[in-house]
Amino acid sequence: TPGSSSRNLLDMDTFSKSDPVVVLFVQVSGSSEWKEFGRTEVIDNTLNPDFVRKFVLDYYFEEKQNLRFDVWGNSPPRSHSALFGAQDFLGQAFVALGEVIGSQRGRLERPLTGVPGKRCGTILLLAEELSNCRDIVTMQLCANKLDKKDFFGKSDPFLVFYRSNEDGTFTICHKTEVVKNTLNPVWQPFTIPVRALCNGDYDRTVKIDVYDWDRDGSHDFIGEFATSYRELSRAQSQFTVYEVLNPRKKCKKKKYVNSGTVTLLSFSVESEFTFVDYIRGGTQLNFTVAIDFTASNGLPSQPTSLHYASPYQLSAYALALKAVGEIIQDYDSDKLFPAYGFGAKVPPHGKISHQFPLNNNEENPSCAGIEGVLESYLQSLRTVQLYGPTNFAPVINQVAGTAAQVTDGSQYHVLLIITDGVISDMLQTKEAIVTASSLPMSIIIVGVGPAEFEAMEELDGDEVRLSSRGRYAERDIVQFVPFRDYVDDSGNQVLSMARLAKDVLAEIPEQLLSYMKTRDIKPRRADPE
Repeated sequence: TPGSSSRNLLDMDTFSKSDPVVVLFVQVSGSSEWKEFGRTEVIDNTLNPDFVRKFVLDYYFEEKQNLRFDVWGNSPPRSHSALFGAQDFLGQAFVALGEVIGSQRGRLERPLTGVPGKRCGTILLLAEELSNCRDIVTMQLCANKLDKKDFFGKSDPFLVFYRSNEDGTFTICHKTEVVKNTLNPVWQPFTIPVRALCNGDYDRTVKIDVYDWDRDGSHDFIGEFATSYRELSRAQSQFTVYEVLNPRKKCKKKKYVNSGTVTLLSFSVESEFTFVDYIRGGTQLNFTVAIDFTASNGLPSQPTSLHYASPYQLSAYALALKAVGEIIQDYDSDKLFPAYGFGAKVPPHGKISHQFPLNNNEENPSCAGIEGVLESYLQSLRTVQLYGPTNFAPVINQVAGTAAQVTDGSQYHVLLIITDGVISDMLQTKEAIVTASSLPMSIIIVGVGPAEFEAMEELDGDEVRLSSRGRYAERDIVQFVPFRDYVDDSGNQVLSMARLAKDVLAEIPEQLLSYMKTRDIKPRRADPE
């Protein structure tokens, strides 16, 4: 939720100070259109307002969420007519939500611009995460005297939890295990995010159904009861007993009391640290790029080459690099990105290299910003000879070596490999990834061109955990996508590249959290204001 305040605003009012208000606009993904999201209160007669009203936004690490803050001398009308305004407009600032979250302590100060020839003062943006997003509940339940449903034995009961939605419907959010052949089951304790249980609304109904498990899937309904997060949480001090009722039985039988009872034995809540906690605590994401310079890409000067860049169109390599890099750079304070090529013969001696610096500087392979990486990439295309084979292991080991130097959670590395294809050193690469899986790093692979990418799918490890010589990867750290899946016929390149970035980056926050969790690393506390 960004909050805002402004400093040293332009004084537009001859007789007194201005009466400022901030209007937030959000850019529609993949277009140049801005939509008004909300506005702060008006604060009378000041050039240094501190606004109270907060904007609550959904934050997605993997998307570029562009925001525009317009500051007005008094509240503008909903339709910004040309007549209103010039005299009341105090300036504006453009910022990505990721920049605010990635800045120190979630505080970002930006100059206001937009009034020609005038210094407009600054806007200070503060971002904080809403707290009920992160609570995790552990609870244990047991039941007594449930109805007997099975002909030969007792019942095989399990519970199904549902959260209620705004529209009155229910969504399943948890199933317990089945306890076989008993009317008095004790289920294992289980853990569930508060978000999943009640969407952060403590008084929202949570419905729980009790079923008798049947092998053929036609489970028999025993009964149901309803509660809420608030009611469940009272069990921290006392046992809570719920009557399990079967509405059909209740209607049919006059003497029906219930179909058994369920008791909440224990209930505890703890806060789970989030990705934003670590970023606010100072964890830096270090971005490294590795680009495939093997001969199978085709001669860069030929339009059929995957490295070919026309005056009107970047190559697939450059597009993928820009799409991913422009989001990650918001979380890297020095904006210096090491960039390597692999699979080429490098001047002056024509030696084959699988980790040559694109900027030709062995001592310092870092490029300034994503633009710097693109420049060095285009320069390398003119100086090296595309060759082969396609070896990933050297560059993975290079980044892993850097990641191994700082393992206290203050640095996390993301390696982007862009390749056209068939990998030559699969065994060494698997070994390198399994070793890297215990380090603070993630690997993104974007496959360009028409090749079959089965090997990449294996490295991705979503279906089957990657292993090498009997060792299994500690975490899944690889995400692979084929570039061709994102080239759409409509020609909206901005939108299709946003989709590509979204899919390759979506797993990074979870991967970072899994590293921190296995090492029991807590986020550093952001200094108090």
